[in-house]
Amino acid sequence: MGKKKLIHFQENLSFPHLFQPTYNDLIPEFSLRSNWHERFFGSNHPISVELGCGKGEYTVGLATRYPEKNFIGIDWKGARLWRGCKTVSDQHLKNVAFIRTQVDHVEKIFAPGEVSEIWITFPDPQVKKERLRLTAPLFLAKYRNILAPEGTIHLKTDDPFFYSYTMDVVHENNHKLLSATDDLYHSETSEDVVAIQTYYENRWLEMGKKICYVNFQLCEL
Repeated sequence: MGKKKLIHFQENLSFPHLFQPTYNDLIPEFSLRSNWHERFFGSNHPISVELGCGKGEYTVGLATRYPEKNFIGIDWKGARLWRGCKTVSDQHLKNVAFIRTQVDHVEKIFAPGEVSEIWITFPDPQVKKERLRLTAPLFLAKYRNILAPEGTIHLKTDDPFFYSYTMDVVHENNHKLLSATDDLYHSETSEDVVAIQTYYENRWLEMGKKICYVNFQLCEL
């Protein structure tokens, strides 16, 4: 492991807005579950969650644009999270948190209805393993258990296969499609979706790749 990465991991321990729960910390549930508003943010503002947030560009970008909302980024890689945490610290943002954990654990981290919005930005398409795709029915069932009524899910991807797969999941399960495009930057889509770009998104755009976007709500059971 490189010296810089070791320094970043050490600095991660000092960020009050970064949580790194162990497996035991999640049994039976994370300590802030159902208490994010009162015990961390100190407000009842809506909570948006970015899954697989990487360096946290979307989490931080949205938090800067919307100080009246709260944002939480989740990723498993601490080296990536350091960048987002450092930016939050340098900008003194009070409406942002990060959690180092697997996306599988979202139901242990958030209570039913605690999350108003989910962003999934450039996930691994997991071509060979459907169960690991972040828009697979297994994961959507987990999201259902934390989303508030009328809560929305946003997906941005550069992968045509993943876009097509997600569209199939939405239609086959009668979820409510709000917006979709296989060429985001040549479409009429909300400003938030194009105003904030992740590190990888910039790379894909420079390579001439098209960016796909899907926004939907889960169907009623």
